[in-house]
Amino acid sequence: MSADDYKKAAARAAAHYVETGMTLGLGTGSTAAHFVAAIGEKVRNGLEIKAVPTSEDTARKAIAAGIEIIEPDETTVIDLAVDGADEADGYRQLIKGGGGALLREKIVAAAAEKFVVIADASKRVAQLGAFALPVEIERFAFALTVRSVRETLAALGYVDRDMRLRAGPEGPSFLSDGGNYILDCRLERIDDATELDKALRAIPGVVETGLFIGLADEIILAGPGGIERIR
Repeated sequence: MSADDYKKAAARAAAHYVETGMTLGLGTGSTAAHFVAAIGEKVRNGLEIKAVPTSEDTARKAIAAGIEIIEPDETTVIDLAVDGADEADGYRQLIKGGGGALLREKIVAAAAEKFVVIADASKRVAQLGAFALPVEIERFAFALTVRSVRETLAALGYVDRDMRLRAGPEGPSFLSDGGNYILDCRLERIDDATELDKALRAIPGVVETGLFIGLADEIILAGPGGIERIR
């Protein structure tokens, strides 16, 4: 089986949690897209749900799958949010945001009654940091914010790390759905994710980070050995 097959398996496992009447939070990215497809199949077989997408891309996929989407302000409850991850450790700490939707993903994950992460087993790591950490920043005075991020990282021991604005498919820089830049920080190894997240979010101009700490209730990993659940 390929990595994509394992992503599908994890998505199908998470789909078993979905019941008629639920309001779902739909993540963004290739793994989350498999969950959208799995729920779309259930909808065609009679499942009645509503969903809050975390990106314009996910909204398009959900509509194509026949899922009723709503705006976040149209509901007071998100029963279940399901999303992928770029890295996940044994403490249910995550790096997310490879798809550029980290702010909306974090808002929905934090609001959900239950947040389930799905991934192929290769995303399981002993320690976060090999995957570049996305940091969403305001476009206004972004060079000053980048400088502050670099100084903050250096103060925490992350000296001379590679940092670059994410390139966009149709222009020099990627823009999130909220109109912000994404700064990808290659830290190699994150020793204290909570400390790092707090320090970065304290910088004026930093909108959000791709560190998801204390949010995931369960991680479903699919690999050659089958399904593994981290709770």
